[in-house]
Amino acid sequence: MEALDSICMLFIAVGEALKNVDKITGGNLLMRYPEIDWKGVMGFRNIIAHQYFDIDAEQVFWICTHELDPLTVTIQQMIEELR
Repeated sequence: MEALDSICMLFIAVGEALKNVDKITGGNLLMRYPEIDWKGVMGFRNIIAHQYFDIDAEQVFWICTHELDPLTVTIQQMIEELR
C-alpha cells in the first residue's frame, strides 16, 4: 500500500505539473507531442485525486509498465528542445 500511495502521489504531481505547463503555454506545447494522450495523463491525476478509493492497483501497475516510459521519453525530449 505504501508503494501504491507513493506512486499515486507522483502521478498527481506529474498531472498537476502538466496542467500548469499546458496553461502557461496556452495549450501550444503539449499539442506538439501528439504521441502522448495528455488529456488522459491529466485525467488520471484527477481520478487519483478525487476517486482515490476506487483506484485499481492492477491498472496503476499496467500504466507504470506500459505508459510511463513513453511519457518519460517525451518529457525529456520536450526539456531538451526548450533549452
